[in-house]
Amino acid sequence: MSKISVVIPVHNEEPSLLPLYDRLTAVLERMGRPYEILFVDDASSDGSFELLSNLVETDARLKVIRLRRNFGQTAALAAGFHHAQGDIIVSMDGDLQHDPEDLPALVAKIDEGYDIASGWRRHRVDHPLTRRLPSRIANWLVAKVSGLELHDFGTTFKAYRAEILRDVQLYGELHRFIPALASFYGARIAEVPIRNNPRQAGNSHYGLRRTFHVLFDILTLKFLLSYLTRPMYFFGRLGLGATLGGGAILAWLLVQKIRGYPLMTEHGPLMVAGGLLLLTGLIMFSTGLLGEVLTRTYFESQGRRIYAIREIRERREPPVKGSRK
Repeated sequence: MSKISVVIPVHNEEPSLLPLYDRLTAVLERMGRPYEILFVDDASSDGSFELLSNLVETDARLKVIRLRRNFGQTAALAAGFHHAQGDIIVSMDGDLQHDPEDLPALVAKIDEGYDIASGWRRHRVDHPLTRRLPSRIANWLVAKVSGLELHDFGTTFKAYRAEILRDVQLYGELHRFIPALASFYGARIAEVPIRNNPRQAGNSHYGLRRTFHVLFDILTLKFLLSYLTRPMYFFGRLGLGATLGGGAILAWLLVQKIRGYPLMTEHGPLMVAGGLLLLTGLIMFSTGLLGEVLTRTYFESQGRRIYAIREIRERREPPVKGSRK
C-alpha cells in the first residue's frame, strides 16, 4: 500500500498548528494507509518550532525540519520533498486555508494513475482586488505560456507521485508552477476542486506587490519550458532581428554615402542606431552560443537527462536449458 507523505511549510503559524495537526491526523488515520507528516519551519519567529518540537515527542510519524533562516516557501517545500519517504507526496499550507478533509480526493486521483493532482479553489474567499483578480490574470497567463489548462496554479495544496518530483528542480518562487514544469516531462495532471477557507489567525504572507514577482516568474517559466535545452533559439532570434535591422540601416547609409550625402550631419543618430543594433545582434548570437555550451555542461555534469521515462517493458527470453541462472 502506498505511503503518504504530507509536507507543510510553516512560517509564524503557531495558532493554526494544533488544529491542523489534529484534523490532518484524523483524516490520515481514516484512510488506513501508512503516512508521515513533515512540518518545515521556515525560521518562524513565534512559538511554531517549539510547539512542533513538543508534538514530535508524542508522534513517531511526525517530523519537523527547521531551516537556518527564512528561505521562502519554495525552499521549504524543496526541503520537505527531499526528506519525504512516501510514494505519494501531498503539499499544503499551515494556516488552515486548506481543508485536510480534501486530502483523500487528491490522493484518489493519484491512485487513478495521474502523476499530479492539483487543487482548484473554485470558490475563493480572498480579497477580490488584491488577491482574486491578480490570481485570475496570472493563472490565465501561465495556462497560455505552458499550454496546461488549469484553473488554479497558485495553490500549494497538491498531491504528487514521488518520482515525478525528482525531475523538477525547485528554486526562486517556482513552487506554484510545478505542474507546468512537470508537464515538460510528460506528467499526467488532474485538477480537483478544493475548499478555500478564511485564514483563521495571523496575517497573509502574500500581497499585491507579489503580482510583479509572479510576472517575472512567468517569463522564467516560458524560457524554461521553451528554451531550456535550446537557448540559441531564443537568443538567436533576437540576434538575427537586431543584426538584420542594423545591417539594413548601415547598408542604406552606405548607399547614401556613395551618392554624396553627408552622413554625420543628416543621419548621425541613425548611423549610431544601426551600429548599436548590429553590435546587439552579435552579442545575442554570442550569448546563445554560450547558453548552448552551459546547457550541455549542466546536463552532462549533473547526470540529468532531457527526457523522462515512465516505464520500460521488454520481452524476457526464457533461460536456456542447462545454463546457469
